[in-house]
Amino acid sequence: MGIGIVIASHGEFAAGIHQSGSMIFGEQEKVQVVTFMPSEGPDDLYAKFNDAIAAFDADDEILVLADLWSGSPFNQASRVMEENPDRKFAIITGLNLPMLIQSYTERMMDATAGVDKVAANIIKEAKEGIKVLPEALQPEEAAPAAKETAAPQGAIPEGTVIGDGKLKINLARVDTRLLHGQVATNWTPASKADRIIVASDKVAADDLRKGLIKQAAPGNVKANVVPIKKLIEAAKDPRFGNTHALILFETPQEALEAIEGGVPITELNIGSMAHSTGKTMVNNVLSMDKDDVATFEKLRDLGVKFDVRKVPNDSQKDLFELIKKANVQ
Repeated sequence: MGIGIVIASHGEFAAGIHQSGSMIFGEQEKVQVVTFMPSEGPDDLYAKFNDAIAAFDADDEILVLADLWSGSPFNQASRVMEENPDRKFAIITGLNLPMLIQSYTERMMDATAGVDKVAANIIKEAKEGIKVLPEALQPEEAAPAAKETAAPQGAIPEGTVIGDGKLKINLARVDTRLLHGQVATNWTPASKADRIIVASDKVAADDLRKGLIKQAAPGNVKANVVPIKKLIEAAKDPRFGNTHALILFETPQEALEAIEGGVPITELNIGSMAHSTGKTMVNNVLSMDKDDVATFEKLRDLGVKFDVRKVPNDSQKDLFELIKKANVQ
């Protein structure tokens, strides 16, 4: 038994830091690199993780060093971990070079150490590797605040009006990957949402995916996964009057169903639509077929506007101009 290390990131960061680690520590056995490229979707990344783990011995424990909590590499690593309950995993995010070097050191110093012990030592070293010059700029460690015990709260009775009784939809987005790094770190703070709602019948029926999505939410924002019917009900429920929501749909068809059911969405952010057989690439992150185009046309006829951007800093694109140029068949 040993420890297999998977270095995972958005883009080529994982490959680069692996190369840096080899320059400092020498070539290492049982190390796999998983990169998530702009043209790939969650299933591509999932397959890469499975291939990486298959390269290790069957009794090896697995250490995943990923770049970003709630990012796609973390999410797919979590998915693989949940699907392999008999195999010991540890996933650490915040990938940096001291973390990688320490993981190599831990394996070298104690070949019998389990991944749980190794992970604890890596986290300590990774944090201590963040330093600044001049040293006067190094912030002092604050004493941990005492935890307050929240008073138990029961369910709010039906019919109760909170605030003005209207759910605030700060952002509605179509994104095949749903809750991932760009959404957690960019769109959530940009939208000023205090709740993320993933609206999908398919995902709501999948306990594994529901758990992973809730786990990936930013620390100060609660995430819920609900069927479309439940979202429609929530939009009409006065108890959500103080809720500022970021709503995520996996497909435009789900967004159309929600809007036709009365969810007051006037603009849709179109983030990503994964490629599959029979679909045409409209740009590097959007892939559509005739049914998707017809759905967008119905949404347009309902008065919905479209904001085609992957991240907030991108310039907006004209959805139907992209569709026209791509000549979707």
